[in-house]
Amino acid sequence: MTRMLAFIAALLLTAITVSSACVAGTSLPLQFTIVPRSGDQVHVKFTRERNGHSENNWETSFHPDELSGLDTAALNSPGTRQLRFAIARDAGRVDCAGSGGNQMARGNCSMTSSPDFDRFLSDHGIARPTEEQSFGLIALNVRRDLVDALARARYPTPSIEKLIELTAVEVTPAYIDELSRQGYRPQALQGLVEFGALKITPEYIGSFARAGYANLPPDELVQLKAMNITPDFIAGFERIGYRHLPVDKLVELKAMNVTPEFVRAVQQGDTLPSPDHLIQIRAVSEDMRKH
Repeated sequence: MTRMLAFIAALLLTAITVSSACVAGTSLPLQFTIVPRSGDQVHVKFTRERNGHSENNWETSFHPDELSGLDTAALNSPGTRQLRFAIARDAGRVDCAGSGGNQMARGNCSMTSSPDFDRFLSDHGIARPTEEQSFGLIALNVRRDLVDALARARYPTPSIEKLIELTAVEVTPAYIDELSRQGYRPQALQGLVEFGALKITPEYIGSFARAGYANLPPDELVQLKAMNITPDFIAGFERIGYRHLPVDKLVELKAMNVTPEFVRAVQQGDTLPSPDHLIQIRAVSEDMRKH
């Protein structure tokens, strides 16, 4: 089971890793590049020069309305002309100027943090962000309403880094409020990060309640979702006689690829092997296959 938990932890780490680029130091010059992208969005890369090498710090697609002042007609036209745009967010703004055409552009930017947002954080017991943290807050678009939603749901006061993590895994005020209405509130903010990273929705929780697994602890929901265990997976075992298997056994069975079909293949007579015995059989068969 220790190996199993380590595997789940690795999945979560992969899911919630926030690019270090989003909290890169802002004392370095910031450049932008607009590159062609199909559809109605504008794809922008923000980079910095460090020791003569370009570092990719922030790359995302924007709806043209999000790039205030950008002349999209000029951007898409042949030739080269001067272009300007700004990105205004709760945590501050980025102002850029350069030249472009043919759906491409490049130039330089400056970042300005919002004193009002910094005071808002301070008023909520959150330390004022450093210059590096402000860049992360702006890049991820951390909003005031996230802070308000966390306070409304009585979560612990978040750090700047935790606000960035929550935003990176798309935890929104609506998501927090809906979880609370369903009676789910992970005790720690890290639990909420894991819920968001694994996309544990109220609908997903409700599907287990309907399958007879109501009021599951948050950590068990994380294990189930990390292993992509569904009520259909559980129902398959129930149909052959395994009733209400504990979550830890479901996780081990799924991790070892023990299926109802495998059970039928190894079953002798009418007696069902225990889940632990099934896991041992599968482990032995996998070792034999590798060797």
